[in-house]
Order: sequence, then structure tokens, then C-alpha cells
Amino acid sequence: MSPHLICRVTILGTGLIGGSFALALRKYTTEMHISGWDRPDVAREAQKCGAIDESFSGELAPVLHNSDLIYIALPIAATIDLLPEIARHAPSHALVTDACSTKVRIAQAADELFPGENGPLFLGGHPMAGRELPGIAHAAADLFRENTYALIAKSFEPVVAGLQSRSFPIPKETDPVRDPRISAFVKILEKIGARPLWLGAQQHDYAVGLASHLPQLAAVALAGFLYDRLDENGLPITLAGPGLRDSLRLAGSPYSTWRDIVLTNQEVLSAALDLFARRLDDLRERLTSRELEADFDAANELYKLLRSL
Repeated sequence: MSPHLICRVTILGTGLIGGSFALALRKYTTEMHISGWDRPDVAREAQKCGAIDESFSGELAPVLHNSDLIYIALPIAATIDLLPEIARHAPSHALVTDACSTKVRIAQAADELFPGENGPLFLGGHPMAGRELPGIAHAAADLFRENTYALIAKSFEPVVAGLQSRSFPIPKETDPVRDPRISAFVKILEKIGARPLWLGAQQHDYAVGLASHLPQLAAVALAGFLYDRLDENGLPITLAGPGLRDSLRLAGSPYSTWRDIVLTNQEVLSAALDLFARRLDDLRERLTSRELEADFDAANELYKLLRSL
């Protein structure tokens, strides 16, 4: 199956991620019919802004029956709840993929529902892109451009040695699954500017726990700390510069976006918070010594690495 043979795409959830995927298809692919399924007001808005051709709400079966690609852009709990129904009604030739921010629970559910033989195939995914504000109003065709797009392969499990380990092996293979449906989807990702990366589900949740979920909680903690200390003149915020705004961009994300992420990655996050708290203790102990310079040097090096990615 080549990319142009994925002609009918159904997007379940037409908010920020689903809406952005639809807009990206509009911009970078041709001859694609895109349907969207969501709450009536959200789906209508997605159709109104040109992201989708048809909007649906209610029963899933009529939306899925002739889909080549079913793209799930719903919260984690909703995705897990709907997977059995999606498995029942997805066409046998279809590829089903999700965009959820944690993968272990999704992978476990999908393994039971999508055997992959003579039926629809499931591929776990997670675009490492987003904004602090949700909804179709903030969707953009280039949201995925130049950003990593994680794809989940069973052959890379188990790989995580624990948070204490500094070893984090990256698979050498670029495409371990040879099914033509997956190859077609990967080519679409490349067309919209994303950078596919194959990982195991556990490896993914470990990595995003440290690189994405921990920074979110750190921003929430810092913002809450400062909010509790506002005085009648707005200090200390009235003296804040762009550095604080940059540091707290993630604090604008709503809890509704993060609830399922935290609940499904508790083990990694709990361990990460413990280790991060120890690092803060180390910084406090070094406040009066020049040893703090080493922490700044390490931070500078990591920042340079991030800028080079």
C-alpha cells in the first residue's frame, strides 16, 4: 500500500492534535478525504475551518466502515474505552493508530484487540508536538513539522533499566514493521514534516516521563509556589521578565489534558520526582560554594544539545 492508497482518513477527536493532523494532510497530501468524529460543536468547528470534509458525532460504526486510516486523537482513558468498539467496526484493511501521550496501557489493550492477521492493524504513536492551549482553534498544519513522532514496536521491549540508569538505548532499525499499511503511514508522516522514531512502549513512557511529563509538573509546582506568594502589589510577578514566562509556558496547560497522562505514568513520574527533589537538595547545599558552577555547565551543555536537535 503506497501513501496515495490511504485515501480515506477518519480522525477521532478533532481538537489540537487531531485538527492539526487534518490540516497537515490538507496542506501536504492530495486526494485525501478526511472525516472527523467528536462532540457535535467541536466536529462542526473542525469542518467549518476546513480541516475535515465530513463531521460525525454519536455512533462510531458509520464513521469507520470505509476508512483506510483511523487516527485516534482522544484522551488516554477515552481511547482505551473506545478501542474495543473501534476493533469491531474498523475495516479489515485499515490501519488504526493513536496519538496518546503514554503508550504502555494503550499497547496492552491493543495487543488483545488487534491480532494483526486478516484484520485491522494497530500501531501506537505519539507526536512530540503540542501547545499549552488545547482545541481546534489552536491547531496548525505545521504543528508536527521538524518534531519527533514516536512509533511503537513490540520488538523493542523490554528496554528500560530503571531511572537510576544512564543507559537509554535507541533502536538501530528505522522501520522494524514491514506491513505495507505502516509503511504508507510513515511516508505520510514524513510528508507532513514529522521525524518518525521507533521505540518500545516502556521505553517511550520512560523517556517522555523525564523529558515531557516531569517538566510539566515542575512548571506547575513553580507556578503554584509563586502564585501562593503574590502580595497586594502583584509582587514578585510584577518584576518578572520574559525568562519566567518562557519557564512557565507549560503552566498554561489545563489539568484535563494531563489527568490521564499522570494516571497512566505514575511509576515513572514518582521515581523522577524523587530524583529531581534530590537534585534540588544538592543545589541548595551548593549555594555557598563554587561547586554550583558544575551544575550550570551541565545545564548549558544540555541546552546546547536541545538547540541542535
